[in-house]
Amino acid sequence: MSKAGKVPTLRLDRLLANMGYGSRREIGLLTGAGLVVLDGAPLRDSDQRIPVTPDLAQRMVVDGEPLDPPPGVALMLHKPLGVTCSHKEAGPLVYGLLPDRWRRRDPALSTVGRLDKETSGLLLLTDDGALLHRIISPKANVAKRYQVTLDRPLKGNEAAIFASGTLMLEGEDKPLLPVETEVHGETSAAVTLHEGRYHQVRRMFAAIGNHVVALHRDRIGGLALPDDLAAGAYRIMGEADISAVFGGNPA
Repeated sequence: MSKAGKVPTLRLDRLLANMGYGSRREIGLLTGAGLVVLDGAPLRDSDQRIPVTPDLAQRMVVDGEPLDPPPGVALMLHKPLGVTCSHKEAGPLVYGLLPDRWRRRDPALSTVGRLDKETSGLLLLTDDGALLHRIISPKANVAKRYQVTLDRPLKGNEAAIFASGTLMLEGEDKPLLPVETEVHGETSAAVTLHEGRYHQVRRMFAAIGNHVVALHRDRIGGLALPDDLAAGAYRIMGEADISAVFGGNPA
């Protein structure tokens, strides 16, 4: 870590290689051809050190395209159905929704928690380990809201059961923390969780004799899934978005 107030620097070839633009040799060829430009001037020396400032992506161009966000990036992604939050499992993966070179970044992008294959909605990714752990830490109490569609009509007592803090899931010996419920219709509701147990929403409703047929996460903390972020699309998070995650209100 750099000292407070000191801008970190990296060799240009190492910075771009770590961001997935190619090997150091390939970066050397890019710079030799004048294809790496900073503040309008070509950078010809691939081993020169570059200050990694927050605005570097607005100031540097690589092979005619703006530089990707440097390390310390966070993304919000609208996860579609049928896509898995994994680097290795079979079938479509969330990382396949990102540009190819983003999958070669070092440090790597990781999902902040997971959504199962049959759950859609808001998913965060980051290469900032401290931010990731801050969001998932129980101390942060970052709530997550899910829109639920059910197989059978609600009975009317679900909200009270979920809010009681006494509901036990099958195979567990510790009751769930209280869950807030908003009923929207006979077979639809929203639930807000303050913990993240395995398949929690599906198992909660199974415990009271119902079955979840569709599940969509639309909020993490105070950050709502933007209406204009289509399924499969992603957006780079700004400071306001990150603050909203911890603030309880949308940015």
